[in-house]
Amino acid sequence: MTTPTSNTRRLIRQTLTIARRDFVATVFTPTFLLFLFAPLIMGSFGAIGGLGAASLRDGNDHKDRIVAIVTAEQARTMNAIDTRLRRIFRGRDERPPVLVTEAPGPDSAARARAELQAKEYDVSAVLYGPLATPTILYGAQGSRTADYLAELAEATLRAERSGGATPLSQPSKQSVVSAKVSIGGKNQAAFFTVFGIFFLTLLLAGQAVGTMAEERSNKVIEVLAAAVPLESVFLGKLLGMFGVAVLFVAFWGTLVSQISAIAPPGLAANLATIGPAIGMPAYVMLFFAYFTMAYMLLGAVFLSVGAQASTMREIQMLSLPITIVQVAMFGLASVAASQPGTAVATFAEWFPLSSPFAMAARAANRPELWPHLLALAWQALWVAIVITLGARAFRRGVLQSGSGKFSIKALLGR
Repeated sequence: MTTPTSNTRRLIRQTLTIARRDFVATVFTPTFLLFLFAPLIMGSFGAIGGLGAASLRDGNDHKDRIVAIVTAEQARTMNAIDTRLRRIFRGRDERPPVLVTEAPGPDSAARARAELQAKEYDVSAVLYGPLATPTILYGAQGSRTADYLAELAEATLRAERSGGATPLSQPSKQSVVSAKVSIGGKNQAAFFTVFGIFFLTLLLAGQAVGTMAEERSNKVIEVLAAAVPLESVFLGKLLGMFGVAVLFVAFWGTLVSQISAIAPPGLAANLATIGPAIGMPAYVMLFFAYFTMAYMLLGAVFLSVGAQASTMREIQMLSLPITIVQVAMFGLASVAASQPGTAVATFAEWFPLSSPFAMAARAANRPELWPHLLALAWQALWVAIVITLGARAFRRGVLQSGSGKFSIKALLGR
C-alpha cells in the first residue's frame, strides 16, 4: 500500500528526472554554444552598425560648418573663444559644426545667403555685420548653431573691449572620486536592473515554446505523458529550462563582474558611481530572486502556450500577445525605476506581472530590505497560481495533442 509520503517522493523523483533530461538535452549540444554567446553575437552586430553610423556621421561632420563674416582681428579672437568653448561639449551630437571665418566684402548680406546655398558643404548658420548688431541667417536645422554664433559674437565683442581673448582666470582643476554612489548612479543601476531581467526572461523563457512544439511534433510528449504524471512533466520541464537559465546567467554574470577589473581607469571610476542603494551582496541575491520569480511566471505561461498550440503559426499567434504584455511591463517598471516613491512606482511594485522588475529596481534605488520580503512572498503566491493554472492547461493541451484545436477554455484548463 502506497502512502502519501511515498507518492510525494515519487512525484519529486519523476519531476527531477524530467528536469535533468531537458537540461542535458539542451546544454550538451553544439547549438547551446550559439545560444550562450547570443548576447555577444547581437552586441557584435550592434557594434558594427554603430561603427557604420559613426563613420557616416563623421563624414557628415567634415561637411557641416558655421560661417562668420568678420574682420581678420575679430576672426582671431573668435577662433580663440570658439576653441575654449568647444571644450565644454562632449558628444558629437552636442558639438557645433566647424567654425569658418571669412573676410567681409562689399555685399556681406548677399555673400551670407550664397553660403547657405553652397553645394560643396552644408552651412547651418551664417553671421555677418557689426558684432554689436550682427545678423545671423540659419536654415531649418540651424537654430541651435545660430544661438552659438550669437554667443560667439557677444564673447568676441567683450574680449575686444577688455583687451583681448586671453583668459582672465587660470583655474586649478582637481578630480575627486566620490566615496558614495550618486543619485544618478542609483537610477542608472535601477534601469539596468529592469532591462537585465526583462532581456533575460524574454530570451530564456521563450525556449519553452520551441521545446514543446518540437516534442509535440515528434510525439515525445505523448510518450512522457504515458510514463510520468503530466504535472511532473510540466514542473520538470520548467525546472530544466530554469537550470539552463541559471547556467546562462552565471556565465554572463561572471564575465560582467570582471568589467571593472579590465576597464580603463577613467571608465572604472565612472562605473564606481553606479551601484545599488541596498548594497551589492543583497542586490545580487535580490536580483537572482526576482529573476527567478519573473522567469517562473513567464516560463509557466510559455509552457502552457506550447502545450495548446500544435503548429508554429499558433505558437506565434499566442506568443506575440505575451511578448507585448512583457514589453508593456518593462515600460511600466522603467517608469517606476526613474520615479521611485510615486503612485506609478507603487502600482508597478504590486502588480503581479511587473512586480519582479519594479522591486528589483527598488533594490537599486532604496536601501530598505523589509519591503522585498513582502514582495517575494506576494510574487511567490502568484507564481504558485500561474504554475497551477499552467499545469491544468498543460494537461489539457497534451491530452488533446492530436486534435490541434485551440480555445480559451483549453488554455484555462476548463
